[in-house]
Amino acid sequence: MAPTPTPTPTKKSGSPLPPGAIVRLGKFAWTTMWRLMMSKLAPRNSSGEYIRPESQFRHQVGTAAYPPEAGRYQLIVGWGCPWAHRTLVVRALKGLSSAISINIVSPSPDSGMWVFDQPEVEFNTLPQFYHNAKPGYQGRATVPLLWDTQQKAIVNNESAEIIVMLNSEFQQFAKYPDLDLYPPALKEAIDSWNEQIYHHVNNGVYRCGFAATQTAYETACNQLFDTLDLIDQTLANSRYLCGDRITLADVRLFTTLVRFDTVYYSLFKCQRRRLVDYPNLSPYLRDIYQLPGVAETCNLEVIKRDYYGNLFPLNPGGIIPLGPDLDLDQPHYRDRLTQTN
Repeated sequence: MAPTPTPTPTKKSGSPLPPGAIVRLGKFAWTTMWRLMMSKLAPRNSSGEYIRPESQFRHQVGTAAYPPEAGRYQLIVGWGCPWAHRTLVVRALKGLSSAISINIVSPSPDSGMWVFDQPEVEFNTLPQFYHNAKPGYQGRATVPLLWDTQQKAIVNNESAEIIVMLNSEFQQFAKYPDLDLYPPALKEAIDSWNEQIYHHVNNGVYRCGFAATQTAYETACNQLFDTLDLIDQTLANSRYLCGDRITLADVRLFTTLVRFDTVYYSLFKCQRRRLVDYPNLSPYLRDIYQLPGVAETCNLEVIKRDYYGNLFPLNPGGIIPLGPDLDLDQPHYRDRLTQTN
């Protein structure tokens, strides 16, 4: 009688991972490459905390070298960038679209740099633009950029300073010159909010997303949500951060908030709460979004594309998520908080 043949073992399907050695090798290779890419994308200190480099062009419009003139200056911006978005919001609120033109750049997923949507004669990329304006320039090529088209010079690339100039130095060309986003009587309060918002919210979301250690991440995340909680409490009794009128503090906060649920919540691991979970921050966001001209500066689909499609170390698959379905046109009812004089 012939022996019964030993059945050939069948390979189990659905195994969750390859053998351990391959997992360990893949993890080592990816972690090594991730740290290398993150060191270039997001400089950090010895504790793994993200440190944002300082802007290097800090000239001022309103001086003899750069007098305010209609048609002379141009804003170079990217739709997805929250720092550039500040300048677009102030430009819209002040009614400066006829006086200050814009030039759009978009991030390239392959080259890791900003590229002009409409290529310039001499260059296609923002680094080329910087190097052309200042030969030998070694800093980062960032947006926003206030460009003097007459002198072919970079005036300023610090968004916090550009929005102050847009508010005050182009009054004779503004459609809404009576709107003062940085009034002297509120300067101290605005500056105080700006200090907190910059460190813990504007830059705080990046400190969460770009953290290289668990401790650095948790520190940034706790500070972010502690500050959002404080802001939400303040907005329970105040339409805007400094009272009944919108200021630069609100503008600086808005451009982070409008990206929060769409990008920062998931991609940057800011997942303790969504913005829509806040009773006051959520309608406050809609209030600013619905101010004349502001909605036209926001493109959530481009924002998602720019973040998820270009921050390869945070989203190596390049998959752009569907949603969330936000309706920023819903009534906000924040005008009920405006005091009657």
